[in-house]
Amino acid sequence: MFTLLVGLGNPGAKYESTRHNVGFIIVDAIADYFSFPQFCKKHDALLSISNIGTHKVMLLKPQTFMNNSGKSVAQIVNIYKITLDNVIIFHDEADIQFGKIKLKKGGSSAGHNGLQSITQTIGQDYWRVRFGIGKPNHPMKLEYYVLSNFHNINEVRNMAHNISQHIYLLLTDDKFQFVQSLLI
Repeated sequence: MFTLLVGLGNPGAKYESTRHNVGFIIVDAIADYFSFPQFCKKHDALLSISNIGTHKVMLLKPQTFMNNSGKSVAQIVNIYKITLDNVIIFHDEADIQFGKIKLKKGGSSAGHNGLQSITQTIGQDYWRVRFGIGKPNHPMKLEYYVLSNFHNINEVRNMAHNISQHIYLLLTDDKFQFVQSLLI
């Protein structure tokens, strides 16, 4: 049985360093850390398959733009018969302080269009790793803020690397140990 790790983001160089693309940044860090094979284009996404320890893992970066992320996630879930308990989505969360991580299973999309798309196609009982991007400290519409670049992309990449080092905990039955390990 596969575990599907999905990073949410938008395709294209202009979005690479944006807050909305933190899911892609994390999945890329996992791929690098565990030497996954190069991503290939499949099912409206970039996909890479390998093992992390004894766990079969698929890394997925939907290429449908954020608001249609559910299309490629549903294709993979249905074709490979992945249970929702084995689907973990990495995404940006403006309601959480920058750099903080929270883990949640199920629930609403809280206005996140990528999560809304996924929930519409596969249901809501999947795992979410919510990466805090904070809110702007000056008046700005949220839609512009999430599409703006991180101030220090190297700091974000270092955080993503740290997440990669502890990712094996997400593959166990005690997923909340993952968040605890990042607090140390």
